[in-house]
Amino acid sequence: MESKIEVLSTVKVERSKDLYKIVDALNRTLKHEDLMFGLALDQEDDEMMVFTIYRT
Repeated sequence: MESKIEVLSTVKVERSKDLYKIVDALNRTLKHEDLMFGLALDQEDDEMMVFTIYRT
């Protein structure tokens, strides 16, 4: 069985030490809606993060 992950939205936000808590809460709350959220450091700017919403 193949799983397809679709990127719905990506946005750059200012780096914050607690932002991962929001991403974790969204993942826990909305996984039954086939949504997944990701957070990564921006490769070009260490002061920014990339927040991505996926449909699984």
